[in-house]
Amino acid sequence: MSRKTKPEDPATKNAHAAIAFISNHPIFSPLAARAHISRQEDNPYPPNGWAIVTHNGRIYLHPKRRGETSEWIYVLAHCLLHLGLGHFKVKQQERQHYWNAACDVYVARFLHDLKIGTPPADMETRFELPVKDEQQLYTYLLERGLPPSLNFAGTAGPSASDMDYTEKKTSFYYYDKDPDWEAYLAKGLANAVTKAVSVAGGHLDSITSESASLTAAVRAKRWFIDHYPLLGALAAGFKIVEDAQICQRLDISIAAINILDRIIYMNPAAGLTDDETLFVMAHELLHAGLQHHERCMGRDHYLWNIACDYVINLWLVEMKIGEYPRVGLMLDPELRGLNAESIYDRMVADIRVYRKLATLRGNGLGDILDQGSSGLRDNREGQSLDDFCRNAMQQGLIYHEEQSRGYLPSGLVEEIRALGQPPIKWDVELARWFDQYFTPLEKKRTYSRVSRRQSSTPDIPRPQWVDSGSAEDGRTFGVILDTSGSMDKKLLAKCLGAIASYAAARDVPLARIIFCDAAPYDAGYMSPDLISDRVQVKGRGGTILQPAIDLLEHAEDFPKNGPILIITDGECDRLRIKRDHAYLLPKGKHLPFYPKGPVFRID
Repeated sequence: MSRKTKPEDPATKNAHAAIAFISNHPIFSPLAARAHISRQEDNPYPPNGWAIVTHNGRIYLHPKRRGETSEWIYVLAHCLLHLGLGHFKVKQQERQHYWNAACDVYVARFLHDLKIGTPPADMETRFELPVKDEQQLYTYLLERGLPPSLNFAGTAGPSASDMDYTEKKTSFYYYDKDPDWEAYLAKGLANAVTKAVSVAGGHLDSITSESASLTAAVRAKRWFIDHYPLLGALAAGFKIVEDAQICQRLDISIAAINILDRIIYMNPAAGLTDDETLFVMAHELLHAGLQHHERCMGRDHYLWNIACDYVINLWLVEMKIGEYPRVGLMLDPELRGLNAESIYDRMVADIRVYRKLATLRGNGLGDILDQGSSGLRDNREGQSLDDFCRNAMQQGLIYHEEQSRGYLPSGLVEEIRALGQPPIKWDVELARWFDQYFTPLEKKRTYSRVSRRQSSTPDIPRPQWVDSGSAEDGRTFGVILDTSGSMDKKLLAKCLGAIASYAAARDVPLARIIFCDAAPYDAGYMSPDLISDRVQVKGRGGTILQPAIDLLEHAEDFPKNGPILIITDGECDRLRIKRDHAYLLPKGKHLPFYPKGPVFRID
């Protein structure tokens, strides 16, 4: 009968897994290969701690200590850094415990920055001490004393030193000369930098992996990083996932992008060539770089995705990046020169047709994964995703132009540069709209009114500048306020305040105010002072704005060239307007038709 092997207990299994991880880590592998890690009961392990390290390169682990793999990784890295940082080269001093504590604090700060492993719960790793180097910290502790928290900084337990100088020298090396631990740590750091560059270039999946298969998607990512600066920085910041099962679960037929998690999904079953893969990856990267997730602004996700695809595909064909996949993607030369917002406004007028189109993800699905969010925005804390995409595209454009790497459409260049400019506030745009219709009044000098600025010489008559009264004739505009129940009172107050201030600044004496919900309520002409003071809102019923527009257009006391401002939340039917007009909408709202006048979105 065969003897059954005793199963490995969880504590031993976790410790062995940590040893294997440290032995394969690029930073610690040169040190671990020359150290002697032991976990035996007859070793001089610390009874109340995790491990100790000796001056000759032995690390003794507690054989009965239970810990997670990440905790053992932290302990082993801590001990190896004592060797690699040359802490044993310092001669024994009168207060060795102080030197050990200073080294423990320095190693804890090093591992915190490196973000490797998990500190055990009984070890203190957060210190508010000036950490420049071990020697200065040691001097600081001698002068100020040893804080109680430093008794728990090492891996040997409370008030115990994890650096052992007492063990006699034993020869377990192949050479008589002791290893140069500091040189091995330097070699490990150089290895880590080399692998980090390989990860950024797509050669490796992570710094702890040995190799990665260079699939078409990986080769495309490497090509952008090496040869195409415009998208190289973005490509380096996204992870490529090529898993047919994951793509099937997410209903991804060819490709999709998760901008929030910085992942590009490429379905290996799509059968794309290398040139087609370049086109598809550039397509997804431009979704992120042009901030299409942020510019959705409450629009229908799928229709907005289709509009962005039209713009991107036209640009990529002009830029001659890869080969256009023959899978029925959106490519309409008639839309050349339009931005995504303009194309979206056209699409909403005929939603039934555009609902049948397909993206790289498939029919009826957008290749910008929204994860069920309402605005495609990242609400998590941390680095700003929009800043990352914006900076990557702007730096890539600079490198692309400096190195003359190829043709870029003017529309793409303008859009990238526009990302670096802050958006114009709605009230500034409204002020510009007022300037188009109400030029400054001409003033004239008259002796009928004496200028009071010359009161020091009242015997000398001086003319005063006054406005010509005839210039104010017909100087007015109409305001239609949507007073339905869905309109916010604060929004109405903000709009009326802005309108009143701009009207007063441009010498508009009166404005025609009409409230409208299911029926129009004519408030007549009101001066800017009355508008900004207090206005009694009437209605608060349904939303039918056309009767108010008809009332203004047919009113005999309203000038034919007088412009109209319409304040609404977008929940209205198609409007028929024959004169100049503009819309004030809340941010994130959209009209259910293509607007012929400017739209100001209120923050």
